[in-house]
Amino acid sequence: MRVSFAASRYFVWLLLLVAAGCANPENHRLIARTTAPATSAQIAGEYRILVATTRAETTEPGVIFSGDRSPATTYAFVDVSVPAVHQTGELERSPSPQVADPARYFAARRLGIYRDEQAYGKALRQSIEAHDGRALVFIHGFNTGFDNAVYRMTQIAHDAGFKGTLILFSWPSAARIVDYIYDNNSATASRDALEDLLRLVARSGAQRINVVAHSMGGWVSMEALRQLAMTDDKDLGGRLADVVLASPDIDVDVFKSQMRRYGTPDRSFFIFTSRNDRALDLSKIIAGNRARVGGAIDAAELAKYGVIVIDVTDVSSPDRINHTKFAENPLLVRLLGEGLVDTEEPASADQQLVQRINSLAGSIGQTIGAAADIVITTPLDVLEAVAD
Repeated sequence: MRVSFAASRYFVWLLLLVAAGCANPENHRLIARTTAPATSAQIAGEYRILVATTRAETTEPGVIFSGDRSPATTYAFVDVSVPAVHQTGELERSPSPQVADPARYFAARRLGIYRDEQAYGKALRQSIEAHDGRALVFIHGFNTGFDNAVYRMTQIAHDAGFKGTLILFSWPSAARIVDYIYDNNSATASRDALEDLLRLVARSGAQRINVVAHSMGGWVSMEALRQLAMTDDKDLGGRLADVVLASPDIDVDVFKSQMRRYGTPDRSFFIFTSRNDRALDLSKIIAGNRARVGGAIDAAELAKYGVIVIDVTDVSSPDRINHTKFAENPLLVRLLGEGLVDTEEPASADQQLVQRINSLAGSIGQTIGAAADIVITTPLDVLEAVAD
């Protein structure tokens, strides 16, 4: 592969930028050594995250799960609190991982590991029953430690106002920018475990299973969905609801082959893309200058496979590499909480999605992105273009 001088400079610049953002002597500690006191008025919400992970356990104090791979899935739960001072789209982390301050920062208060899948399944059933059969499965992306995965899911659930059971699938990312190939292989090795988890959630009584996957998490999610389709169970017996791939780090041609095997989605299938996603630009260079789905500009081509493409290129975000807009822009994260659309009819989905964006933009405020900043392409748009 030949890389131009400009591309090489860009690669080095982005490498340093992302690596600098991850610098912390103890950046993967989840459970702090001490916890500062906080009153109930200083806590905006408390959440239990049910975890399924293919990460290996570690003896490092407070880290719990490392970036190493485990041949078996481990099941756990984490209780996390959100401070009342939290701002939508922000992820307030303590500057000292050794000290938790729930009044000012996200804080993991308690963690437990289930003895086996049966015990985890029992906890799932109880939680799902208590939450009217609704469940959200979140799959994180590349360069993500277990601690960041837990806090990101908590932030998304809180800001989106999601009221169902929260389930985190955490695959063994090394959480280092230089380990892209390792992470990709780890995600691939975890596809069977994710497939098994989705089936377990369905067996546990969930009636509406929403899937939200970010970045490389989109790759492992598509592989798991593809495998479900190969067993004639692509919608988990009608229980699979909305699928959201946010900035998916998937080769465009590979994605098309995955969708050809999966087939036309029965429910709403959303892809958040952005042409100024610098992380995906880096991924594209590493992959031999092959376009990534999350940075693709031909939305109509993707929509032919039955997906709804939401181009958020012009939407603002505090993320300086524009890779986590879906979670950090108040309008977009609220869209996730609204369930996006609740109908199976593509035409109605198109109309309701536009109406919902307009309504949310008006209620949240124009400073964080109006409806005009979002470009939506649906399968119906492609059909109309062909008919014209």
